[in-house]
Amino acid sequence: MQSALETIGATRRERVTVLRTLVVALAAGAVFAALNSPLPWLIGPLLVTAGARLAGVSLSSPHPLRCAGQWVIGAALGLYFTPTVMASLLGLWWGIGLAVVMAWALTLGFGWVLRRWGGLDPATAFFAGAVGSATEMSIQGERHGGRFELIAAVHSVRVLIVVVGLPYAYKWLQLHGSDPYTASRLDVFWPGLLALIASSVALAIWLERWSVPNIWMMAPLAVAATSSALDVAPSALPPWMVIAGQIFIGMSLGVRFRPESMAHIRRIMPLVALSTVVLIVIAAGAATLLAWLMGLPPATLILATSPGGIGEMSLTAKVLQLGVPVVTAFQVARMIAMVLTVAPIYRTLVRLWPARWATPLSELG
Repeated sequence: MQSALETIGATRRERVTVLRTLVVALAAGAVFAALNSPLPWLIGPLLVTAGARLAGVSLSSPHPLRCAGQWVIGAALGLYFTPTVMASLLGLWWGIGLAVVMAWALTLGFGWVLRRWGGLDPATAFFAGAVGSATEMSIQGERHGGRFELIAAVHSVRVLIVVVGLPYAYKWLQLHGSDPYTASRLDVFWPGLLALIASSVALAIWLERWSVPNIWMMAPLAVAATSSALDVAPSALPPWMVIAGQIFIGMSLGVRFRPESMAHIRRIMPLVALSTVVLIVIAAGAATLLAWLMGLPPATLILATSPGGIGEMSLTAKVLQLGVPVVTAFQVARMIAMVLTVAPIYRTLVRLWPARWATPLSELG
């Protein structure tokens, strides 16, 4: 009886904590919107919940809310992949390939810095420096002897700096475009929206058994993009739903900044922050050159190749009208390439240079 009461009490406390987080995130988004901040409904909840968590405030973002946020962003982005856009993207394959190569160069460079000056063991440094999905890099790093909490913490700091820094930099530099790309459907048709939700959720649940990364963003993106490419897009998303998705993503990123998790990298925090800024600058320089070769706006290619997340960078492109399909295609291709190749490349490095990349058994405990 006592155990059942304790369980009910714990469940009630969890619900109160989630409700508190939603209220804080919503208020933060409203304040940042009033201040005319870029991406207010994403950056506001992210910064405020991160600050509150580091101050010791009990906040929580359950996994289903993050999945819902990812679904909204994936579906909204997929509607931009019209037949014309799909045809034009086929001609960008070589640029996407070069962007993947650049991502690997940044990964090796960041990993080397974390190993050389951060004092991290090889596996932790390599996977923490990988420009890819934070969750997937943390899981694969742990499988190869890396420290999960350290890898996740480094990725959290990197994503925070990129997600907040780039939109504000674009706003300060007044970088925006007159995007020729528009969504394939602009009206909300509720039967079609329900069909989009049902089909993409079913696909996500089916693919989840194979541990596909970012599946709750990739499944609706695939379904919406396919329907848009076939010129049968079922519905646009209501504005309030897009705002809710950004809030869920922002708060889910913010609650990662727990005092205990950040304590793992407190010593190397300046190094991680400085290295991330250097990564952004190097990626921006390479993207500018690539944009010149491809005949695309540099501002678009900088977002497309930046070491941030798919949803955050694509949302920035959507708000600033800077080539949503191009940014999304580049980011998705890089994410898939990194997830598929990061472990084989690390094992190759260990085999070729064991003294430099193999994690000693004494460090695995």
